[in-house]
Amino acid sequence: MIPEIKISEFDYELPDDRIAKYPLAQRDMSKLLEYSHGEVSSHVFKEIPELVPEDSIMVFNDTKVVPARLHFQRETGAHIEIFCLEPVLPAEYNLIFAETSCCRWKCIVGNVKRWKSDILELYNPEKNPEVSALDLKASLVERDGETSVVEFSWSGGQPFSRVLEICGSVPIPPYLNRDSEAIDTERYQTLYARYRGSVAAPTAGLHFTQTELDAIKAKGVDMETVCLHVGAGTFLPVKSEVIAGHRMHREPFVVRKSLIREIAAGGRKVVAVGTTSVRTLESLYYIGVSCIENGSPEDVGQWVPYEREYTYSTKDALTAITDYLDANGLDELKVGTRIIIVPGFRFRIVDVLVTNFHQPQSTLLLLISAFVHGDWRKIYDFALSHDFRFLSYGDSSILFRD
Repeated sequence: MIPEIKISEFDYELPDDRIAKYPLAQRDMSKLLEYSHGEVSSHVFKEIPELVPEDSIMVFNDTKVVPARLHFQRETGAHIEIFCLEPVLPAEYNLIFAETSCCRWKCIVGNVKRWKSDILELYNPEKNPEVSALDLKASLVERDGETSVVEFSWSGGQPFSRVLEICGSVPIPPYLNRDSEAIDTERYQTLYARYRGSVAAPTAGLHFTQTELDAIKAKGVDMETVCLHVGAGTFLPVKSEVIAGHRMHREPFVVRKSLIREIAAGGRKVVAVGTTSVRTLESLYYIGVSCIENGSPEDVGQWVPYEREYTYSTKDALTAITDYLDANGLDELKVGTRIIIVPGFRFRIVDVLVTNFHQPQSTLLLLISAFVHGDWRKIYDFALSHDFRFLSYGDSSILFRD
């Protein structure tokens, strides 16, 4: 049954000066809030190795942000901003980034009503010769509600990954109210980012330096990765009065069979770095149910966790996935999720969450509330009264689920 939740109940006052517009000079000097057994305390992020439980499994999202924001210009002079969301042709990220002349993406297009059927030229006011040599053009293929399919074509034989590096800009969140700058190329990316595909950073990971990663590993924590490519849906506000009216976008992810097997074995705390890691890990249970009932993994729908009671154990569900992968000679699970985590959700895998502070009336704040059994106001009141910085470049928290 879809939960009847009014988004207005998850509102709080966030002054503009509490939104971190830029990252701190040192990643690990951000503040760190700890929430455990209903109590809240303040730390510095470099102390996180002391707080992570020994012999736990710590899971990071190693997706890499791509410079997916492109600016074009019509012959009339009108500017059209195109934000690449996900590949259409070819449909695989690794294939589309390797294309050398033409490809199609699902995009969010600014000023799309002013773009008819003309072919757009890349906006290049400084006449950068490297940009000019590519002769990048965009054609509108079709519109589909909030998104459009756009075909890009270019010269010179460069792979599309390099085209984006030359022509694109880092898609920093719109609530920063500024253009991307040189500092964002480095700092709006985790140290362990590996696989290109996200249009938003998994920001909980921005605080980690190699010092913390080494110290956590030395503590005996098993450090693992998943890869969920973060879509622009993470920026979309909830416009409906009740959460049932909000639509989650599909995000593809990859999880190694060895990690699924390790979690299925049980007996160890699972620490998720970021809400994207939580959504990935908690989706595994419902993918396992699909394997049990239908014989193969399927995308997780937005409301699947709430549609009925599930009696399978977590071990049974995860074992069904590994059995499927074994039977098909696969080492990785590749699937997608639209899962939404709201109060009433039953967590089956994640015990501890490292995360930043999220926008009022957002799906991410609903996830936090679900994780801490509705205690989010205590956490956010503490952060606001103790000068914590908010949102993507802001401070962090480590939350322990009772």
